[in-house]
Amino acid sequence: MVDGGAEWYIMDMWWEIVVNYENSLTVLSFTINHMLIGEYTHNIDAKKRLSLPSTWRKELGKKLVVTRGLDNCLFVYPLKEWQRISEKISQLPFGQADTRGFSRFFLSGAVEVEVDTVGRILVPDFLKEFAGFSTKVVLAGIHDRVEMWDENRWSEYKRRIEGQADALAEKLGEIGVL
Repeated sequence: MVDGGAEWYIMDMWWEIVVNYENSLTVLSFTINHMLIGEYTHNIDAKKRLSLPSTWRKELGKKLVVTRGLDNCLFVYPLKEWQRISEKISQLPFGQADTRGFSRFFLSGAVEVEVDTVGRILVPDFLKEFAGFSTKVVLAGIHDRVEMWDENRWSEYKRRIEGQADALAEKLGEIGVL
């Protein structure tokens, strides 16, 4: 929303409810976190620009970080979420080879991008090659991040995971998630 030249984005909503019951005040507060969900297929153009779904644009903001993700996809984070994630990674023990390796993989592949006036981002060549993008890219909302997949790789991955959904749900049930 534009108001007098300033841009405003709602990332989270915080509510506070004051309850007066028999002259005793109780304050209930909670935060509603918006989340990124859904699956969209968009074309990446010849100039390596990719349009973001309009339903996500306010949540994502104007500056994003795109980096190499797992399973040969790209991860896209709103700047605030990226700062939180990169801070956690910086706390990993430097002396362990696998944490150094993951830090290098994840952080050195990160690029800050701006969303243009029509809602597109520029995907650098090295990230486009890493993810194997052809023309069609699937954008999948995964709560606090977006994953960008080559359409064919996404279809393969989705088929494999859908075949394991029951077993995965059982494992999540064992640890109390479901």
